[in-house]
Amino acid sequence: MSRSLTIIGSGMAGLGLLKQLRALDDSRRVTLISADSGADYSKPLLSSSFAKGLAPERLAMRSALEVSDQLAAVVRTHTRVERLDPLERCLWIGEERLAYDELVLATGAAPRMPFKVPATLANRVLSVNDLDDYRRFHGLLKALARPARVLIVGAGLVGCEFANDLRAGGHAVSLMAPEPTPLPRLLPEPLGRVLGEVFDAAGIELHLGRMLERMEDAGSEVGVMLDDGRRIEADLVLLATGLRPRTELAEAAGLSVTAAGIQVDRLLTTSSPGIYALGDVACVDGVNAMYVPPLQAGAKALARTLTGTPTELRYAVWPVVVKTPLLPVVAQPPLQSPAHWRIEGEGENLTAFAEDRDERLIGFALTGSCVRRKVELARAIPPLLG
Repeated sequence: MSRSLTIIGSGMAGLGLLKQLRALDDSRRVTLISADSGADYSKPLLSSSFAKGLAPERLAMRSALEVSDQLAAVVRTHTRVERLDPLERCLWIGEERLAYDELVLATGAAPRMPFKVPATLANRVLSVNDLDDYRRFHGLLKALARPARVLIVGAGLVGCEFANDLRAGGHAVSLMAPEPTPLPRLLPEPLGRVLGEVFDAAGIELHLGRMLERMEDAGSEVGVMLDDGRRIEADLVLLATGLRPRTELAEAAGLSVTAAGIQVDRLLTTSSPGIYALGDVACVDGVNAMYVPPLQAGAKALARTLTGTPTELRYAVWPVVVKTPLLPVVAQPPLQSPAHWRIEGEGENLTAFAEDRDERLIGFALTGSCVRRKVELARAIPPLLG
Protein backbone atom coordinates (compact mmCIF):
# COMPACT_ATOMS: atom_id res chain seq x y z
CA MET A 1 0.00 0.00 0.00
CA SER A 2 1.39 3.41 -0.96
CA ARG A 3 2.23 5.89 1.76
CA SER A 4 -0.21 8.72 2.32
CA LEU A 5 0.90 12.29 1.76
CA THR A 6 -0.02 15.48 3.57
CA ILE A 7 0.67 18.85 1.94
CA ILE A 8 0.50 22.05 3.97
CA GLY A 9 -0.19 24.92 1.60
CA SER A 10 -2.48 25.24 -1.40
CA GLY A 11 -0.59 27.82 -3.43
CA MET A 12 1.25 27.21 -6.68
CA ALA A 13 3.72 24.90 -4.93
CA GLY A 14 1.29 22.68 -3.02
CA LEU A 15 -1.30 22.42 -5.77
CA GLY A 16 1.43 22.14 -8.39
CA LEU A 17 2.84 19.10 -6.60
CA LEU A 18 -0.59 17.49 -6.36
CA LYS A 19 -1.15 18.02 -10.10
CA GLN A 20 2.23 16.52 -10.92
CA LEU A 21 1.56 13.47 -8.77
CA ARG A 22 -1.76 12.82 -10.50
CA ALA A 23 -0.10 13.36 -13.89
CA LEU A 24 2.25 10.52 -12.95
CA ASP A 25 -0.77 8.32 -12.18
CA ASP A 26 0.01 8.34 -8.50
CA SER A 27 -3.15 7.35 -6.63
CA ARG A 28 -2.00 7.68 -3.04
CA ARG A 29 -4.24 9.35 -0.49
CA VAL A 30 -3.41 13.06 -0.33
CA THR A 31 -4.60 15.58 2.24
CA LEU A 32 -4.14 19.22 1.25
CA ILE A 33 -4.37 21.72 4.11
CA SER A 34 -4.99 25.33 3.18
CA ALA A 35 -5.02 28.41 5.40
CA ASP A 36 -7.22 30.18 2.85
CA SER A 37 -10.03 29.27 0.46
CA GLY A 38 -7.99 26.58 -1.30
CA ALA A 39 -8.99 27.70 -4.80
CA ASP A 40 -6.78 26.88 -7.77
CA TYR A 41 -5.65 30.13 -9.38
CA SER A 42 -2.59 31.67 -11.02
CA LYS A 43 -0.87 33.95 -8.51
CA PRO A 44 0.89 36.06 -11.19
CA LEU A 45 -2.55 37.23 -12.35
CA LEU A 46 -3.12 39.06 -9.07
CA SER A 47 -0.94 41.98 -10.19
CA SER A 48 -2.29 42.22 -13.73
CA SER A 49 -6.07 41.94 -13.45
CA PHE A 50 -7.34 45.37 -12.39
CA ALA A 51 -6.73 46.86 -15.84
CA LYS A 52 -8.80 44.04 -17.31
CA GLY A 53 -11.56 44.51 -14.79
CA LEU A 54 -11.36 40.90 -13.64
CA ALA A 55 -13.44 40.07 -10.60
CA PRO A 56 -11.94 37.64 -8.05
CA GLU A 57 -14.25 34.79 -9.10
CA ARG A 58 -12.87 34.99 -12.64
CA LEU A 59 -9.33 34.34 -11.40
CA ALA A 60 -10.23 31.04 -9.77
CA MET A 61 -9.87 28.15 -12.20
CA ARG A 62 -11.22 25.64 -9.67
CA SER A 63 -12.82 25.93 -6.26
CA ALA A 64 -11.52 23.84 -3.37
CA LEU A 65 -14.43 21.46 -3.90
CA GLU A 66 -13.49 21.05 -7.57
CA VAL A 67 -9.84 20.52 -6.65
CA SER A 68 -10.90 17.80 -4.23
CA ASP A 69 -13.11 16.13 -6.82
CA GLN A 70 -10.89 16.42 -9.88
CA LEU A 71 -7.55 15.70 -8.20
CA ALA A 72 -8.86 13.09 -5.75
CA ALA A 73 -7.65 14.76 -2.59
CA VAL A 74 -9.02 15.71 0.79
CA VAL A 75 -8.89 19.51 0.86
CA ARG A 76 -9.24 21.28 4.19
CA THR A 77 -9.76 25.02 3.78
CA HIS A 78 -9.27 27.90 6.22
CA THR A 79 -7.32 25.51 8.42
CA ARG A 80 -4.14 26.43 10.27
CA VAL A 81 -1.70 23.80 11.49
CA GLU A 82 -0.60 24.88 14.94
CA ARG A 83 2.11 22.35 15.65
CA LEU A 84 4.25 19.75 13.89
CA ASP A 85 5.74 16.77 15.71
CA PRO A 86 8.35 15.07 13.47
CA LEU A 87 9.09 12.30 16.00
CA GLU A 88 5.46 11.22 16.25
CA ARG A 89 4.81 12.10 12.56
CA CYS A 90 1.70 14.08 13.33
CA LEU A 91 0.22 17.55 13.05
CA TRP A 92 -1.93 19.37 15.54
CA ILE A 93 -4.93 21.44 14.40
CA GLY A 94 -6.42 22.74 17.60
CA GLU A 95 -7.15 19.64 19.65
CA GLU A 96 -7.12 17.41 16.57
CA ARG A 97 -4.13 15.14 16.02
CA LEU A 98 -3.51 14.32 12.35
CA ALA A 99 -0.97 11.60 11.54
CA TYR A 100 1.03 11.60 8.31
CA ASP A 101 3.32 9.19 6.48
CA GLU A 102 5.09 11.81 4.37
CA LEU A 103 4.74 15.55 4.68
CA VAL A 104 5.41 18.45 2.32
CA LEU A 105 5.71 21.97 3.69
CA ALA A 106 4.57 24.36 0.95
CA THR A 107 3.65 27.22 3.24
CA GLY A 108 4.94 29.90 0.89
CA ALA A 109 6.00 33.37 1.97
CA ALA A 110 4.27 36.16 3.86
CA PRO A 111 4.49 39.90 3.22
CA ARG A 112 7.20 41.68 5.17
CA MET A 113 5.85 44.37 7.47
CA PRO A 114 8.70 46.85 8.05
CA PHE A 115 6.50 49.06 10.22
CA LYS A 116 3.44 48.73 12.42
CA VAL A 117 0.13 49.71 10.84
CA PRO A 118 -2.23 51.56 13.23
CA ALA A 119 -5.23 49.40 14.12
CA THR A 120 -7.63 52.08 12.86
CA LEU A 121 -6.10 51.76 9.37
CA ALA A 122 -6.20 47.98 9.11
CA ASN A 123 -9.04 48.11 6.57
CA ARG A 124 -7.25 50.60 4.33
CA VAL A 125 -3.62 49.48 4.51
CA LEU A 126 -3.14 46.00 3.09
CA SER A 127 -1.08 43.67 0.95
CA VAL A 128 -2.13 41.31 -1.83
CA ASN A 129 -0.44 37.92 -1.55
CA ASP A 130 -3.22 35.49 -2.42
CA LEU A 131 -6.68 35.31 -3.96
CA ASP A 132 -8.41 36.11 -0.67
CA ASP A 133 -6.30 39.28 -0.38
CA TYR A 134 -7.18 40.20 -3.97
CA ARG A 135 -10.86 39.69 -3.22
CA ARG A 136 -10.61 42.07 -0.28
CA PHE A 137 -8.66 44.73 -2.20
CA HIS A 138 -10.98 44.46 -5.21
CA GLY A 139 -13.99 44.89 -2.93
CA LEU A 140 -12.53 48.03 -1.32
CA LEU A 141 -11.82 49.60 -4.71
CA LYS A 142 -15.29 48.74 -5.98
CA ALA A 143 -16.95 50.18 -2.87
CA LEU A 144 -15.43 53.59 -3.59
CA ALA A 145 -17.49 53.76 -6.82
CA ARG A 146 -14.85 56.08 -8.31
CA PRO A 147 -11.18 55.97 -9.29
CA ALA A 148 -9.15 55.45 -6.14
CA ARG A 149 -6.01 57.16 -4.91
CA VAL A 150 -3.67 54.31 -4.14
CA LEU A 151 -0.25 54.65 -2.55
CA ILE A 152 2.01 51.67 -3.17
CA VAL A 153 4.86 51.23 -0.71
CA GLY A 154 7.68 49.31 -2.37
CA ALA A 155 9.07 49.55 -5.90
CA GLY A 156 10.09 45.94 -6.40
CA LEU A 157 8.49 43.42 -8.74
CA VAL A 158 5.07 43.36 -7.07
CA GLY A 159 4.95 47.11 -6.45
CA CYS A 160 5.81 48.00 -10.04
CA GLU A 161 3.37 45.49 -11.51
CA PHE A 162 0.53 46.77 -9.35
CA ALA A 163 1.45 50.39 -10.15
CA ASN A 164 1.23 49.70 -13.88
CA ASP A 165 -1.96 47.64 -13.52
CA LEU A 166 -3.84 50.04 -11.26
CA ARG A 167 -2.87 53.04 -13.38
CA ALA A 168 -4.08 51.24 -16.49
CA GLY A 169 -7.31 50.53 -14.59
CA GLY A 170 -7.90 54.25 -14.20
CA HIS A 171 -6.73 54.78 -10.63
CA ALA A 172 -4.43 57.53 -9.36
CA VAL A 173 -1.25 55.81 -8.25
CA SER A 174 1.67 56.97 -6.13
CA LEU A 175 4.73 54.76 -5.74
CA MET A 176 7.22 55.23 -2.92
CA ALA A 177 10.33 53.31 -1.89
CA PRO A 178 13.67 53.95 -0.17
CA GLU A 179 15.61 52.91 -3.28
CA PRO A 180 16.44 55.56 -5.92
CA THR A 181 15.02 53.62 -8.88
CA PRO A 182 12.32 50.97 -9.47
CA LEU A 183 13.08 47.23 -9.53
CA PRO A 184 16.37 47.58 -7.62
CA ARG A 185 16.87 43.79 -7.34
CA LEU A 186 16.32 43.16 -11.03
CA LEU A 187 17.61 46.23 -12.86
CA PRO A 188 20.84 48.23 -12.59
CA GLU A 189 20.13 51.90 -11.92
CA PRO A 190 20.34 53.16 -15.53
CA LEU A 191 17.56 50.75 -16.58
CA GLY A 192 15.60 51.46 -13.42
CA ARG A 193 15.72 55.18 -14.19
CA VAL A 194 14.24 54.53 -17.63
CA LEU A 195 11.35 52.58 -16.08
CA GLY A 196 10.82 55.40 -13.58
CA GLU A 197 10.68 57.96 -16.38
CA VAL A 198 8.09 55.88 -18.24
CA PHE A 199 6.01 55.54 -15.06
CA ASP A 200 6.22 59.28 -14.46
CA ALA A 201 5.14 60.06 -18.03
CA ALA A 202 2.13 57.75 -17.55
CA GLY A 203 0.97 59.72 -14.51
CA ILE A 204 2.33 57.49 -11.75
CA GLU A 205 3.59 59.80 -9.01
CA LEU A 206 7.03 58.68 -7.84
CA HIS A 207 8.50 59.20 -4.37
CA LEU A 208 11.78 57.30 -4.65
CA GLY A 209 14.67 57.50 -2.24
CA ARG A 210 12.16 58.29 0.49
CA MET A 211 11.30 56.67 3.80
CA LEU A 212 7.85 56.41 5.35
CA GLU A 213 7.77 58.29 8.65
CA ARG A 214 4.24 57.55 9.85
CA MET A 215 0.63 56.92 8.85
CA GLU A 216 -2.37 58.82 10.14
CA ASP A 217 -6.07 58.11 10.18
CA ALA A 218 -7.57 61.11 8.38
CA GLY A 219 -11.21 60.11 8.38
CA SER A 220 -11.95 58.53 5.03
CA GLU A 221 -8.32 58.96 3.99
CA VAL A 222 -4.92 57.65 4.98
CA GLY A 223 -2.34 60.36 5.58
CA VAL A 224 1.23 59.21 4.93
CA MET A 225 4.17 61.35 6.02
CA LEU A 226 7.49 60.91 4.21
CA ASP A 227 10.94 61.73 5.55
CA ASP A 228 11.18 64.81 3.31
CA GLY A 229 8.17 66.34 5.03
CA ARG A 230 5.76 65.61 2.22
CA ARG A 231 2.30 64.30 3.07
CA ILE A 232 0.46 61.94 0.71
CA GLU A 233 -3.27 61.42 1.01
CA ALA A 234 -4.65 58.12 -0.24
CA ASP A 235 -7.84 56.11 -0.15
CA LEU A 236 -5.88 52.88 0.16
CA VAL A 237 -2.27 51.94 0.83
CA LEU A 238 -0.90 48.79 -0.77
CA LEU A 239 2.18 47.34 0.91
CA ALA A 240 4.60 45.68 -1.51
CA THR A 241 7.57 45.56 0.82
CA GLY A 242 8.82 42.08 0.00
CA LEU A 243 8.21 38.56 1.26
CA ARG A 244 9.66 36.34 3.96
CA PRO A 245 9.44 32.54 3.97
CA ARG A 246 6.80 31.17 6.34
CA THR A 247 9.13 29.03 8.43
CA GLU A 248 7.54 29.34 11.88
CA LEU A 249 5.97 25.87 11.89
CA ALA A 250 9.18 24.19 10.73
CA GLU A 251 11.38 26.14 13.13
CA ALA A 252 9.18 25.31 16.12
CA ALA A 253 9.42 21.63 15.15
CA GLY A 254 13.22 21.75 15.22
CA LEU A 255 13.85 21.60 11.47
CA SER A 256 16.91 23.36 10.06
CA VAL A 257 15.80 26.89 9.19
CA THR A 258 17.52 30.15 8.29
CA ALA A 259 16.23 33.56 7.24
CA ALA A 260 16.37 32.26 3.64
CA GLY A 261 13.90 29.46 4.35
CA ILE A 262 13.68 25.82 5.37
CA GLN A 263 17.00 24.20 4.50
CA VAL A 264 16.64 21.33 2.02
CA ASP A 265 18.95 19.31 -0.21
CA ARG A 266 18.53 18.77 -3.96
CA LEU A 267 15.84 16.16 -3.25
CA LEU A 268 13.97 18.84 -1.27
CA THR A 269 14.41 16.78 1.90
CA THR A 270 14.50 18.71 5.17
CA SER A 271 16.63 17.85 8.18
CA SER A 272 13.82 15.57 9.39
CA PRO A 273 13.16 12.24 7.57
CA GLY A 274 9.88 12.08 5.70
CA ILE A 275 9.43 15.86 5.57
CA TYR A 276 10.03 17.87 2.40
CA ALA A 277 9.81 21.61 1.68
CA LEU A 278 8.82 23.14 -1.64
CA GLY A 279 8.36 26.56 -3.22
CA ASP A 280 8.94 29.97 -1.65
CA VAL A 281 9.55 28.50 1.80
CA ALA A 282 12.38 26.20 0.66
CA CYS A 283 16.06 27.12 0.50
CA VAL A 284 17.75 24.62 -1.84
CA ASP A 285 21.49 24.33 -1.27
CA GLY A 286 21.52 27.94 -0.15
CA VAL A 287 19.30 29.22 -2.98
CA ASN A 288 15.77 30.52 -2.40
CA ALA A 289 14.31 31.43 -5.79
CA MET A 290 10.87 33.02 -5.33
CA TYR A 291 9.89 32.85 -8.98
CA VAL A 292 7.45 30.68 -10.90
CA PRO A 293 9.84 28.58 -13.07
CA PRO A 294 11.98 27.37 -10.12
CA LEU A 295 8.80 26.55 -8.20
CA GLN A 296 7.44 24.52 -11.12
CA ALA A 297 10.76 22.70 -11.50
CA GLY A 298 10.66 21.82 -7.81
CA ALA A 299 7.13 20.42 -8.03
CA LYS A 300 8.09 18.19 -10.96
CA ALA A 301 11.25 16.90 -9.30
CA LEU A 302 9.58 16.20 -5.96
CA ALA A 303 6.68 14.38 -7.62
CA ARG A 304 9.17 12.01 -9.25
CA THR A 305 10.99 11.52 -5.96
CA LEU A 306 7.77 10.74 -4.10
CA THR A 307 6.74 8.22 -6.77
CA GLY A 308 9.94 6.21 -6.46
CA THR A 309 12.40 7.93 -8.79
CA PRO A 310 14.69 10.12 -6.66
CA THR A 311 15.24 13.25 -8.73
CA GLU A 312 17.57 16.06 -7.75
CA LEU A 313 16.31 19.56 -8.42
CA ARG A 314 18.20 21.49 -11.04
CA TYR A 315 17.48 25.09 -11.91
CA ALA A 316 17.88 26.20 -15.46
CA VAL A 317 18.01 29.92 -16.15
CA TRP A 318 14.65 31.52 -15.30
CA PRO A 319 14.23 34.95 -16.95
CA VAL A 320 11.69 37.03 -15.06
CA VAL A 321 9.12 38.69 -17.30
CA VAL A 322 7.90 41.78 -15.45
CA LYS A 323 4.27 42.64 -16.15
CA THR A 324 4.74 46.36 -16.87
CA PRO A 325 3.20 46.93 -20.33
CA LEU A 326 4.18 50.60 -20.10
CA LEU A 327 7.75 49.38 -20.63
CA PRO A 328 8.49 45.69 -21.30
CA VAL A 329 11.10 44.39 -18.85
CA VAL A 330 12.81 40.99 -18.65
CA ALA A 331 15.60 40.17 -16.22
CA GLN A 332 17.67 37.22 -15.16
CA PRO A 333 18.89 38.14 -11.68
CA PRO A 334 22.42 36.87 -11.01
CA LEU A 335 22.81 34.64 -7.95
CA GLN A 336 26.00 36.47 -7.03
CA SER A 337 26.74 40.18 -7.03
CA PRO A 338 28.15 41.04 -10.47
CA ALA A 339 31.59 42.58 -10.67
CA HIS A 340 30.08 45.06 -13.09
CA TRP A 341 27.17 45.76 -15.41
CA ARG A 342 27.86 46.43 -19.09
CA ILE A 343 25.05 48.40 -20.73
CA GLU A 344 24.24 48.77 -24.41
CA GLY A 345 21.45 50.56 -26.29
CA GLU A 346 19.73 53.90 -26.12
CA GLY A 347 16.47 55.44 -25.00
CA GLU A 348 14.05 52.89 -23.62
CA ASN A 349 15.71 49.97 -25.42
CA LEU A 350 18.56 48.83 -23.20
CA THR A 351 20.49 45.62 -22.57
CA ALA A 352 22.48 45.20 -19.36
CA PHE A 353 24.95 42.32 -19.02
CA ALA A 354 25.84 41.21 -15.48
CA GLU A 355 29.39 39.86 -15.58
CA ASP A 356 31.71 38.31 -13.02
CA ARG A 357 35.37 39.22 -12.55
CA ASP A 358 36.33 37.00 -15.49
CA GLU A 359 33.76 38.80 -17.68
CA ARG A 360 31.52 35.74 -17.85
CA LEU A 361 27.81 36.39 -18.21
CA ILE A 362 25.94 35.57 -14.99
CA GLY A 363 22.71 37.55 -15.52
CA PHE A 364 21.06 40.20 -17.64
CA ALA A 365 18.32 42.83 -17.76
CA LEU A 366 16.39 43.99 -20.83
CA THR A 367 13.97 46.84 -21.49
CA GLY A 368 11.83 47.91 -24.44
CA SER A 369 12.42 46.13 -27.72
CA CYS A 370 15.54 44.46 -26.30
CA VAL A 371 13.36 41.95 -24.41
CA ARG A 372 13.50 39.95 -27.66
CA ARG A 373 17.04 38.92 -26.64
CA LYS A 374 15.71 36.90 -23.69
CA VAL A 375 16.18 33.44 -25.19
CA GLU A 376 19.55 34.28 -26.76
CA LEU A 377 21.04 35.51 -23.49
CA ALA A 378 19.44 32.82 -21.37
CA ARG A 379 21.22 30.21 -23.46
CA ALA A 380 24.55 31.92 -22.77
CA ILE A 381 24.28 31.48 -18.99
CA PRO A 382 25.18 28.13 -17.37
CA PRO A 383 22.54 26.45 -15.15
CA LEU A 384 22.14 28.37 -11.92
CA LEU A 385 21.73 25.23 -9.83
CA GLY A 386 23.16 22.51 -12.03
